[in-house]
Amino acid sequence: MRQRLTEADRAEWAHFVRHVAPLPGRVRPEPPSGLPPAAVQLRERPATTVPRRGALLAALTIGVKPAGIDNATWHRFRTGRMPVERTLDLHGQTAHRAFHSLRHFLRAAQADEVRAVEVITGRGSVEGGGVLRRELPLWVNLAGLRPFILAAVYTNPGAVRLLLRRVR
Repeated sequence: MRQRLTEADRAEWAHFVRHVAPLPGRVRPEPPSGLPPAAVQLRERPATTVPRRGALLAALTIGVKPAGIDNATWHRFRTGRMPVERTLDLHGQTAHRAFHSLRHFLRAAQADEVRAVEVITGRGSVEGGGVLRRELPLWVNLAGLRPFILAAVYTNPGAVRLLLRRVR
């Protein structure tokens, strides 16, 4: 069944298209008769308060079992029995470029419903590790990346395995 537009719908549409340039050969629709343009009242939409995904998540510590993961999965992930489906090698990149590579890599992996990935940072040439190895724990806790990651563990001094959240 096809619904007819109400006067309020037409008024809202006329108010909207007032800011849009029409295509060649077309004219803008006039506001509905009986209502002056200033009297057009837009329907109020309900306010949606969606909490930010990153705000509700606890900080992730690499190598520590987080809440929300069962013991069997954590054991398989930590011991390397869960297969890694993709690998990202950041070794030799600048910190800026490595961060953007990591962000795009995680987004693509989650979109493809990949469960476990490995990120190679390299060991670094200084005592405390390289820049990428020191920065990675900070990056995985940023609001833009934290919602993708469920758990993280070092596989060796120059690589981190990440368990990604499932897409629901």
